[in-house]
Amino acid sequence: MRIGIVLPSVPAYSETFFVNKIKGLQRHGFSVVIFASSAGTKEFHLSKFKLAPKLKGSKVSIVFNSLYILCLSFVFQFKKSKRLYLLDKKDGVGFLQRLKNIISSYHIFSEPLDWLHFGFGTMVFNKENVAKAIDARMAVSFRGFDIGVYPLKHPSCYQKLWTKVNRIHVISDDIKELVYENGFGGESEIIKITPAIDTSFFNYEKELHLAKESRFVTVARLHWKKGLVYTLEALSILKSLGYSFHYTIIGDGAEKERLQFAIHQLNLEGNVTLKGKMEHEDIKKALEDADIYLQYSIQEGFCNAVLEAQAVGLLSVVSDAEGLSENIINNKTGWVVPKQSPKLLAEKLLEVINLDDEEKQKISKSARERVINQFNLTKQAKEFINFYE
Repeated sequence: MRIGIVLPSVPAYSETFFVNKIKGLQRHGFSVVIFASSAGTKEFHLSKFKLAPKLKGSKVSIVFNSLYILCLSFVFQFKKSKRLYLLDKKDGVGFLQRLKNIISSYHIFSEPLDWLHFGFGTMVFNKENVAKAIDARMAVSFRGFDIGVYPLKHPSCYQKLWTKVNRIHVISDDIKELVYENGFGGESEIIKITPAIDTSFFNYEKELHLAKESRFVTVARLHWKKGLVYTLEALSILKSLGYSFHYTIIGDGAEKERLQFAIHQLNLEGNVTLKGKMEHEDIKKALEDADIYLQYSIQEGFCNAVLEAQAVGLLSVVSDAEGLSENIINNKTGWVVPKQSPKLLAEKLLEVINLDDEEKQKISKSARERVINQFNLTKQAKEFINFYE
């Protein structure tokens, strides 16, 4: 089986979802090719990858390079180029856009594939007919932003896709519902395959006990959808009530300056540390050293970091954003709090802090066992094999 995966860039080894998926498919004899817009990292040797044509520079060079690639397409990949041109024409795509679509898909034409899988929904635009043009089946994954946020600015953006795709992959039931809410009419099969983690690496049986200072941790991009400002507001309530704690945020991103200001404004300088990016070994150690994991996101597809936190025995408190309420079973493997309500989050944190050690250990054990049994890489690999076969 030959699988082509379309991504924005070649995955870094820290992007464990795609790396683990590729490894799992290869172990079962599948051939995998990555089609990406940029290299991302020069150290990627996991599978073959091909980069999309780069059309940069002056207008003259862009026109020249475009014509050159177009000529190559019609000389060496005539049937596929012609088929894509006619399929796009049938859909009412304008002449110039038809030519652009051929140029931007040239790196895909030379690979014989059984499946062309778009790793994110937003990667499919202007490529809805490429799979059919190369005589492959088409799959698309929806994870969070691409179906929960992007369509808010671009209504009906996936209408053309729904009649073209052969199989849709989602990572949670809530994401599946969003697919239907965005115009999908059941034209193809939707299959849920949740994220998974390396449970042999993130595996630590934590002893939980009451401490003088609670240690909170979050691993996330510093992005508005992660709800970190709401988290800080909740912690400021705890501080005003006299509770002692320290909160570590691991990750980097565009919202760093805003978070630094919020920390100052809420008088949390001595209580919060922004650690920036960290390696997997260091993240694991930080999780093992903490007491409670926080993921109070506004929007979240599923979140591997929450799985990793549970696997090392952390008590986890999350929002009810999309897949998080499926990641955590409320009151059994952690706690789910309505999003965008710092007061409710603060109340829940006080409740968790004041639980007796026996109840904390019970929740921790249930979470670890569920992650190990249901969110392991072996199970995920089998599900993707079934997805393609």
